[in-house]
Amino acid sequence: MRERADGTWSLDETDLEALEIGSGILGTGGGGNPYIGKLRAREVLRAGYDLRIQPLDQLADDAQVVPIGGIGAPLVSFERIKEGREGLRSLRALEQRLGFTADAVGCEEIGGQNSMEPLVTGALAGLAVVDGDGMGRAFPEMQMTSYAIYGHQTTPSVMCDPHGNVVIFDHAISEKWHEIMARACVVAQGGASVMASAPMSGAFMKRYAIPHTYTQAIELGHAVIEARRAHADPIAAICEREGGNHLFSGKIVDLKRHFKGGFNVGVAQIEGVEGWSRSKAEIVIQNEFLIFSRDGEVEVCVPDLVVVLDLDSGLPLTTEVLRYGQRVAVLALPSHPLLRTNDALDVIGPAAFGHPEIVFQPIPTKEAAQ
Repeated sequence: MRERADGTWSLDETDLEALEIGSGILGTGGGGNPYIGKLRAREVLRAGYDLRIQPLDQLADDAQVVPIGGIGAPLVSFERIKEGREGLRSLRALEQRLGFTADAVGCEEIGGQNSMEPLVTGALAGLAVVDGDGMGRAFPEMQMTSYAIYGHQTTPSVMCDPHGNVVIFDHAISEKWHEIMARACVVAQGGASVMASAPMSGAFMKRYAIPHTYTQAIELGHAVIEARRAHADPIAAICEREGGNHLFSGKIVDLKRHFKGGFNVGVAQIEGVEGWSRSKAEIVIQNEFLIFSRDGEVEVCVPDLVVVLDLDSGLPLTTEVLRYGQRVAVLALPSHPLLRTNDALDVIGPAAFGHPEIVFQPIPTKEAAQ
């Protein structure tokens, strides 16, 4: 990243390569395939636009920040190419509806392709993207952001599809109702669209965004690239950098996955290899990897991060590219403290995904482990 005279940072193609990897790791299998997002962002960069990151602490308190994110099923976004300006159309329609001009673009979730979507929109609009997001990972539903959890009302919002359709959600009585209506709309639009939500103030974002996640993802990606270049262990590099644990290595022996209600849902069964050869594991999927169990015992669950990597390369795998017979490594990374409060757990804890029998047991943060 290169610092500019205005205090923002410009990204180049090497940063995009790193962001692809880092956002894939933090995306816990979801957020859309980061490779597709990288290709789109790279084409915007090669067309002469600037991809810029705005440091969170330099954001003005009265700045108007518009969160941008893709909505739909990762499998659809992987198979159906976007037109490219869905985010820009959403932003401009929201500005027109509310009669304001955005000062910066925000990121809904740093995971996967959704790390790239704000960069593309920001570049086309001539705006920087704030160095933070609403999840520090990826979650499958719109109300599952720190923004919404701590009081941001996301309507009015605008959703656009590749065909040029523009849908405005004027008011929702709750964030969950906004999700329900938007999910029905995205199914009608083909399963993958882009949304701009109501603007937040800079002061609100500095308090409730998961901070510095763009720089975190880019630096994490560079650490993996350097480990691979030095013929070191990228899995160990990830765990050391993020305070994570290598939970399991194995081979996928069964995979149930289908498209339901706008989501990819399913279960992956993994048979252990190497030091885990006597154990079996299971991962529950809803766009992301939600719950990891070994030999019938839950070890990690949302909001902490369950990360699946290719065992041989150490590169992240998203839910839509999992295949029978793949050799995988499963990691656990700690979530940000903003995601571990009682208010947050009501929205993003295991009960919110239909598992009230599971009690969230946080894995130690890097600071606590030290």
